[in-house]
Amino acid sequence: MTNEFYMNRAIELAYKGTGYVSPNPRVGAVIVKNGVVIAEGWHKKFGAPHAEIDAIENCKGVDLSDATLYVNLEPCTHYGKTPPCTNAIIEKKFRNVVIGMTDPNPVVSGRGISILKDAGINVETDVLNEDCKWVNRFFIKNITTKLPYIIIKTAQSLDGNIATSKGESKWITSTESRKAVHTLRFEADAVLVGKRTVLTDNPSLTVRDVEGRNPIRIIFDSSLSLPVETGIFNDSASSVIVCCKPESSDGRKAEILKSMGINVLPVWQNNEGKLDIQDAITKLSREFNIASILVEGGASIFSSFISEKAFDEIHLFIAPIIVGKGISVFGDFQIHHLIEAPHLKIKGVIKRNTDLQVIAIKS
Repeated sequence: MTNEFYMNRAIELAYKGTGYVSPNPRVGAVIVKNGVVIAEGWHKKFGAPHAEIDAIENCKGVDLSDATLYVNLEPCTHYGKTPPCTNAIIEKKFRNVVIGMTDPNPVVSGRGISILKDAGINVETDVLNEDCKWVNRFFIKNITTKLPYIIIKTAQSLDGNIATSKGESKWITSTESRKAVHTLRFEADAVLVGKRTVLTDNPSLTVRDVEGRNPIRIIFDSSLSLPVETGIFNDSASSVIVCCKPESSDGRKAEILKSMGINVLPVWQNNEGKLDIQDAITKLSREFNIASILVEGGASIFSSFISEKAFDEIHLFIAPIIVGKGISVFGDFQIHHLIEAPHLKIKGVIKRNTDLQVIAIKS
């Protein structure tokens, strides 16, 4: 078997930690000796043993001298929630370590590779590097910029509408598309919507059609005008954060919400009087340790994130229907010259029953 074969398996294992390890990276590990896989492991939850340690513990006393370790991310070198993985690798006398990508964390970056090489271990790097970067794109963005990775998700008609002219939007896309959206929800740390979406759809923003934990739920409501009886305020499925303008954050309504267990986050306003996107996502990362956000609507919110270029990835779930004059997905976003248009790269297109899921990343 090739290095690429075993690294693919390490990546598959890494995905098993989805939804549970953030803000840590998703990491999988495979141990091979004499051409045979003798153990596998992955990082299962934040604070739990790292993938390399999990795999080593799964060897059940097997002599690992001369074995090869495959791991999609450079082994750590520092004490955090757990001891350095490099120590255990050296102690077990691995002959080879094959690494998918260098850790972008400045505390580790390159040091793990150097320590292993200095210990006489053969190290090969950048095996399936782009695939390894993709599995940890949330972590890479967050650790290098201190900002969350932003995914915009739309469910729209073929002609780009998310609702009819009267606001009807349930359901534009198929059951299969909605299931894929629920997968996106449990992959992200948080899901974000605007006040209008809450008023119109009364969404729960929870994970229901697939297995996985519920994300933190974020609402942009600058004046805290949503009624306290709103459904999302009165269930305990997961934490709720309401972003509002500073003068609304210490009034009577804010105190009521706080007494209900709702987090109220003051956010500066931009020149248009809207909540400032960059201030919001900076505070959400810093104060709530949120490393990834799924933006689910509506049109005004979508347009604001596009206008501010505050996104990394877009998932368009497109149903084969024509709405005509309706609510355009990016209706509040406007440019005057094509050179001003955000440029994206198509990452993939997936058929979802009658729909298409188009995945695009900012180029």
